[in-house]
Amino acid sequence: MRTQSAAISLFPGPAAGPTPQPARRAPTVAIVGPGVVGATTAYSLVLAGVAGEIILIGRDHRRVHGQVHDLLDATLYTHPTRVRSGDFADAARADVIVVTAGISPSPAHTSRLEDLRGSAAILQEVVAALACHDPQGVLVVASNPVDVLTHASWKWSRLPPGRVIGSGTALDTSRFRWRLAQRYRVAPADVQASVLGEHGDSQVALLSGARIAGTPLQEFCRERMLCYDEAALRKIAEEARTGGLEIIRSKGATCYGISAALTRIVGAILRDERAVLTISTLAPERMGLGQVYLSLPAILGREGVAGVLPVSLSQTEHEALRRSADVLKHHVGLLQLPQ
Repeated sequence: MRTQSAAISLFPGPAAGPTPQPARRAPTVAIVGPGVVGATTAYSLVLAGVAGEIILIGRDHRRVHGQVHDLLDATLYTHPTRVRSGDFADAARADVIVVTAGISPSPAHTSRLEDLRGSAAILQEVVAALACHDPQGVLVVASNPVDVLTHASWKWSRLPPGRVIGSGTALDTSRFRWRLAQRYRVAPADVQASVLGEHGDSQVALLSGARIAGTPLQEFCRERMLCYDEAALRKIAEEARTGGLEIIRSKGATCYGISAALTRIVGAILRDERAVLTISTLAPERMGLGQVYLSLPAILGREGVAGVLPVSLSQTEHEALRRSADVLKHHVGLLQLPQ
């Protein structure tokens, strides 16, 4: 009996292999309010190559159009980034939504709390428009007074508190660290020091926990035979506190420092770094500060704040942080927020 040979196809199908995966969406950042700070932040993000797409949203469509094309001109020589204008529906689909809209500070002002009511009205409108589209990303507020407006944005948006954060004292901490680095003639990256509480007059520079390359500041001074001058350190803390207002009086606005701080915050979120940054977040109950947003060392990643680290404070620093929380709670109370 003749055996039947197996059929052989001259045109075999594709070899078996893993199922193709859909292309991943480029990490997207929406910036609401592309004025001086917003546009500079967009430029900083392009320089850093942090985002695949940047969406600018603003009322003045002609100005937004100009900002978009100016930024696109920079992408050839920096990083390939898609930059476009958009609306609140686009922002709601972004991974990070940065809000810089608000009232520009006046050089005559002495406190960031002076523009609260005007900036709150603008932020409430922005957050309401975002909430209509069910935002999926992390909301980062940079409008001043940032702690109060971040707290208000959390209430207005009804998002989980970890997904609503403020730029807080990220910039104040930078100012504090590089001034300490100048005094002790070391690289700022090797200075560990934080500013907590309000991004404003009641902020608390943690001198008790300041370190250089992991060495407590007093010990560093002793080893290097330097004078540990508490009066000089308090002056450095004061200079860090007033640095922003001095810049505003000199040139009308701050933009470079805050845009760099926002780029660092956005990068930590998009890359899911779980970096510890001093940002404005809801104070945990264990701290006994009440329900208030203020700057604390927070673990920041893809879903926003993953936790707040415990802070070792001197008695003086603990009392100062409590006073800072009370100042912020008073101003939050002026806005009559939903419960």
